[in-house]
Amino acid sequence: MPLTRRHLLRLSSALALAAHFPALAKVPYSAGEKRPALVPPPGSVDCHMHLYDSRYPSVPGTTFTNPANASIDDYRKLQRRLGMNRMVIVTPSRYGTDNRVLLNGLAASGGNARGVVVLDSTVTGEEIEKLHQAGVRGIRFNLLYSRFDLNDMERLAARVHPLNWHIQIVTSGKTLTELENRLQKLPTPVVIDHMGHVPQPEGINSATFATLRRMLDGEKTWVKLSGAYIDSLTGAPEYRDVAPVAQGLVKINPERLLWGSDWPHPTAPDSHKPDDALLLDLMNIWAPERRDRQRILHDNPVKLYDF
Repeated sequence: MPLTRRHLLRLSSALALAAHFPALAKVPYSAGEKRPALVPPPGSVDCHMHLYDSRYPSVPGTTFTNPANASIDDYRKLQRRLGMNRMVIVTPSRYGTDNRVLLNGLAASGGNARGVVVLDSTVTGEEIEKLHQAGVRGIRFNLLYSRFDLNDMERLAARVHPLNWHIQIVTSGKTLTELENRLQKLPTPVVIDHMGHVPQPEGINSATFATLRRMLDGEKTWVKLSGAYIDSLTGAPEYRDVAPVAQGLVKINPERLLWGSDWPHPTAPDSHKPDDALLLDLMNIWAPERRDRQRILHDNPVKLYDF
């Protein structure tokens, strides 16, 4: 059958769409293959992701040994799927204070990444300056899966405060409440991972949520809207029990919130990796106002991470 003008127009439109939305490669460590319904603002930032490289040794006693490898090329497939090109690489607990995998990622990012490292008080001033020049903007204390001398938190905060770095904390909701006064006294901004691990089913009625409310009322605390699948009891795709927590945080202070994928989701088994597109789409539910999504996905991280 000969091609009519109508057929040609349809073919032209299809080719144009295909060029605009090229075929998606399967993203390692991520369920699903569809794009998110939410189109993030240009320059948006995924504020929490990790890289792994089996060529670098794990510290003794490592809890999570998978994935063995999760490269920046793997992650770029997720970026294309989500429509984002900026990231914050966080050194995972597996490597202790060895930040080489993160530094390799920063060097390969073309300026589109910032880093949050793991350090102790033996780090020299020269080393800190080199980390800053490489794109590092924070120090993480993972109190769930690693042992730290918490006195290092104050010591290091005082040293990196002139560089406008922050202290990032991941801990249980109970421990976060116990650390509240100590964190409030730090000279640096404080970033709290994974919505503070507010326990379920207590949610917004928990002491942990009350702690987050008090901390967000100030001007120095930031909270990552990430890891919904970690504490949810109701599960995917909507994580209905976590939604009131995220929505409550948005109402309290949308100018101090960040979004992160937590790719490659080290706490989730390979058979139950979350769908990152659905995780991003939760922002339409958690922050229904477009202005708030603009802040959380773009404005806030650009400010905090010095993009």
